[in-house]
Amino acid sequence: MISSAARAYLTTPGLTPLWQTIRDRLERNGLTVTGVVTLDLDYQAAEDLSGLLKRAVPPGRARLRLAELDAALRSSAVAQGLVTVTAELTGGSLTDRKAVSEARRTSRYNLWEYWENSLANAGLAAAPWVVEWQHGIRRAGLLGRAGEAAETVIQQTMAVLRTMSETTPLADRSHDAMRVALPLPPSFELAELASRACGDAHALDDGRLVTVLVLRAIAVASGEPLPSTAARRRDLWAMAGINPDTVSGTVLTWGLRPPRADPWAMMMHTRADLGLATHITLQEWHAGANQPWAATGDRLFVCENPQVLQAAARAGVSHPMLCTSGNPATVATLALTSLVQAGVKVFYHGDFDIAGVTIAARLFSQGAHPWRFSGDDYLAAVRSTGSSLPITGTVPDTPWSPFLAHAMRSHQIAVHEESLLETLLSDLSDQ
Repeated sequence: MISSAARAYLTTPGLTPLWQTIRDRLERNGLTVTGVVTLDLDYQAAEDLSGLLKRAVPPGRARLRLAELDAALRSSAVAQGLVTVTAELTGGSLTDRKAVSEARRTSRYNLWEYWENSLANAGLAAAPWVVEWQHGIRRAGLLGRAGEAAETVIQQTMAVLRTMSETTPLADRSHDAMRVALPLPPSFELAELASRACGDAHALDDGRLVTVLVLRAIAVASGEPLPSTAARRRDLWAMAGINPDTVSGTVLTWGLRPPRADPWAMMMHTRADLGLATHITLQEWHAGANQPWAATGDRLFVCENPQVLQAAARAGVSHPMLCTSGNPATVATLALTSLVQAGVKVFYHGDFDIAGVTIAARLFSQGAHPWRFSGDDYLAAVRSTGSSLPITGTVPDTPWSPFLAHAMRSHQIAVHEESLLETLLSDLSDQ
């Protein structure tokens, strides 16, 4: 402790700025008493410093060596060094800014080293999208938000991506693997994925940092924009085969009269009689809708776009229909699989674009049949609609009609199924 007399001597108004200047220099210096400080001294301050340093210090602009001040303090009645005196006169312990900065650099280095090791252990280090993903995370400072939980966040992020890579081409070394594969068939419920990968059903809740990092990975890997709304985040999960909940993903039905007499089936009969379309959720499927929706040998038509089903309803078509509303949600996949397994003849039509033929290929491989979805149908659609929508990207193979892929690659024109309502409705009216 500095005596009250010594404190009074050292903290005269003229010397007060000196100690704050010295504090700043010492903190930048790594707390070493080297170098000089420069400041303006009035007559009283110059006289007080002259007494401390035992040499004449003229008023005005002065350059003071820290080592000289340190030695003078130690040999004076204060009997303490410059670092200790400065700390006491300026309100507390000094911070070694160099050491703090170095510790932060080391911490960041160690953190990214941990990231790289975790990435390699997840089998994703060679994936071509990873570099862009990492750069985006660095620029956004996302790991810095995790604080002391950063390693846990990294661990959980890599565990989720590793689990997803079992059903998605995230680890594929092809640049277009994810983009071409999307939309993917449902493989997990979101809470199920979180529990399996992280041991916490809420680890992928909206707003969690792990969720942000994983969605960024999916977006970058698939060439999609970063999702900025809750709806877009749900869409991105669904595109990657992850069902975000049990109530938002549905399959839309029209005229469905299950060949049963239980309460749910009778409700569907009533809704069909009333001319009402019905959204069926995964929750409803688990609650009892997972029984036969049609009889063996029945014909059931499935479309991709709700406008087709809406037009069928408006036209009063009596034939039952389902609509996947784009990439089939989990409940739509379960329903279509169940129908095929029950011997129902399921016919599917979708958009003539990359996403459309990708969905169709998956459904056809599971037992559905093409509904006006061949190469000849595509050429007729191009002629009848006069569409000028460009196809962006590489059209995948279409094994049910190899000519379809050839024709789409040649014309590079997309045709959405809602522009073919007249043709599709005529098929339904003939059933």
